[in-house]
Amino acid sequence: MADKIKLLVAVLLVIAGVAGFYFFADAPTVVRVLSVLAGVVLAGVVAGTSAPGRQFFRFALDARDEARKVVWPTRKETIQMTGVVMAFVVVMALFLWAVDGILLWLVKLAMGQGS
Repeated sequence: MADKIKLLVAVLLVIAGVAGFYFFADAPTVVRVLSVLAGVVLAGVVAGTSAPGRQFFRFALDARDEARKVVWPTRKETIQMTGVVMAFVVVMALFLWAVDGILLWLVKLAMGQGS
C-alpha cells in the first residue's frame, strides 16, 4: 500500500509542476520550465523509493549495460547499407508503379474503356 501512495504522490508532483507552468504565466519562461522540471525530478525521487521504482532503476541500469555491449557499425558500413536500402526503395517503387499501371490497364480493359 505504501508503494501505491508513493506513486500517487509522484503523479501529483508531476501534475503540480505542470500546473505551476500555467500558474506562473507572467513569470519568465525559465521559472516556468524550472517548475515543471522540479515536479518531474521530485516525482522521480519519490517514485524511486517505491518497489516498482527500484525495479525500473535496475532495469534501466541493465539496459545501459546491454547497450554498451552492442557492436555499432562503422561509418563506411552505415553508408553502404543506407545505399542498399535506397536502391531497394527505388526498385520497389518502380515495381509497384509497373504493377499499378498494369492493373489500371486491366481494369480499363474489363470496363470496356481500354483501347
